[in-house]
Amino acid sequence: MTVSAPDGGLRPDTRRLGFGVGLRGPHVPFIRAHWPDVDFFEVLTENYLHCRGGRRRALDEIAERYPILLHGVCLSIGSTDPLDRDYLARLRRLADEVQAVWVSDHVCWTGVAGVNTHELLPLPFTEESLAHVVGRVRMVQDILERPLVLENPSTYAGFTASTMTEWEFLSRLADDSDCALLLDVNNVYVSSVNHGFDPHTYLRALPHQRVVQTHLAGHTDYGTHIVDTHDAAVSPQVWDLYRTAVRLTGGVSTLVEWDDHLPSFPELLAEADRARAHASAVAHASSDAPPTGGVRG
Repeated sequence: MTVSAPDGGLRPDTRRLGFGVGLRGPHVPFIRAHWPDVDFFEVLTENYLHCRGGRRRALDEIAERYPILLHGVCLSIGSTDPLDRDYLARLRRLADEVQAVWVSDHVCWTGVAGVNTHELLPLPFTEESLAHVVGRVRMVQDILERPLVLENPSTYAGFTASTMTEWEFLSRLADDSDCALLLDVNNVYVSSVNHGFDPHTYLRALPHQRVVQTHLAGHTDYGTHIVDTHDAAVSPQVWDLYRTAVRLTGGVSTLVEWDDHLPSFPELLAEADRARAHASAVAHASSDAPPTGGVRG
């Protein structure tokens, strides 16, 4: 499959699905009882690959009413192990059944020699690593027969062998493999603190036309480092970075992730509404800005 569009082959309108939240089990009864005003849901892929019965019927009901995005943690696109064809076949079937707008995962590896660590492990940012991942992304897109969307994970260690920055690696990966990007703004902030780089430099360097989605989440600051815990409200620093991301990308589909210490669904939806308000303020400020350039006589 060749994807020629500059946003990774996705229709332009899909970049702006609106503001959504992750679908979590404890919230499903509320959702089915009230069918709340939310633009889309993102589903953790692995929770439904082998799922039948009531939980799967609930997902099918939700998919009939809302756009669904599939977001995985086990693709292991950077591993040296062969791609898991059974996993990919199940993923393709699930995506077809729920009519997923797109399928996403992380730029990482999760295991080697058949052992799954269940961690999103960092890659060395080298030419050899880049070529390896580009080849695997192309294979996955051919198998799934749909574009793949890849997210920047939060990282806590790096490789001394790296010869390029993370943002250069992601930019070249997207262009060379013709995939789309999921920009996790919280992960950029977490990694910037942990590794000592400027997060705004990171955002400015990305190919913004390939970014189709942003993630927002809470984190835990331990003083010496920050951990991407997804268990709290979005921090002021991440909101500030999100406004920069909106200005650069023009505003794309935005999701609030919250996986632990879950609030009530209305509280979670209020966090998505805060993202909507921030994006709206950026758009309003941009429309009010005076035109640039000189005046020609």
